[in-house]
Amino acid sequence: MIKAVAVNKKFEDLQAVHDLSLHVRKGSIYGLLGSNGAGKTTLLKMIAGIYKQDHGSITVSDQPVYEIPDSKQRVLFISDQPYFLHQTSLNQMASFYEEVYANWNAKRFKQLTSHLRMDPDKKLSRMSKGMQRQASFILTLSAMPDVLILDEPFDGLDPVVRQQMKNLILQDVADRSLTLLVSSHNLREMEDFCDYVGIMHKGTLLFERDMDELKTDIHKLQIAFKKVPDKSFLDGMDVLHYEKRGSVVLCIVKGNVDEITAYVESYQPAIFDLLPLTLEEIFIYELGGVGYEIRNLIVE
Repeated sequence: MIKAVAVNKKFEDLQAVHDLSLHVRKGSIYGLLGSNGAGKTTLLKMIAGIYKQDHGSITVSDQPVYEIPDSKQRVLFISDQPYFLHQTSLNQMASFYEEVYANWNAKRFKQLTSHLRMDPDKKLSRMSKGMQRQASFILTLSAMPDVLILDEPFDGLDPVVRQQMKNLILQDVADRSLTLLVSSHNLREMEDFCDYVGIMHKGTLLFERDMDELKTDIHKLQIAFKKVPDKSFLDGMDVLHYEKRGSVVLCIVKGNVDEITAYVESYQPAIFDLLPLTLEEIFIYELGGVGYEIRNLIVE
């Protein structure tokens, strides 16, 4: 559905995206994660057709989006800063969207406005950030896109409205095979929401993987030994993180769980536990492997 191949984008002396390739399947929810300044927003804007890549190709359903009106009918983007025409109300923006988007659903617009108790005649500039965010969702979902691209989409929404928006999106994914590409720093939320995740760092994609596969490929080991082996013990595993607390060893490792289990048990541990990892922990340890680890901050 969405395919980026060897994409590059540079702003003066800043290489925002470098030789990046990405694939998002139709009807899936793809979470784009990354450090601050990783290039996520730049990539999303290129996929939405707002920016043009310097090199490489970006297609949606095998068609480019940049300056292609037919593609832009089907691909909509909600940025982290909602934008509306100056001094317009929600109804006036709806009239604008109806002129632009051929699949505009007036019935859905009225239902969402009523359900969320929005005043459609109030100036959007006088609404709170959360209300403006709701207005963006109402307009975008009423345009019936095939692809929805979201940049920090739930920022400013209270928990009830946040869940309502997620339910609406999930309904469209199930009913219309809506394809969703979403970037967020709320990893706990992404963990429950996404089918696939990709992690960006310094303009490149470290990896992209099915969420279930990701969790079965990275493991947290808690091991207690009567006699702790030397560090050569780690050589037989792909270790992302290692801590030693007395006779207890804590490791974050990648690989096949059966092979890891057999290897650890060959050292005859007194206690050996495989513990679940959260997406936030996976994110921290994967970026730690490329030099973006947590450091203690000391100020004077």
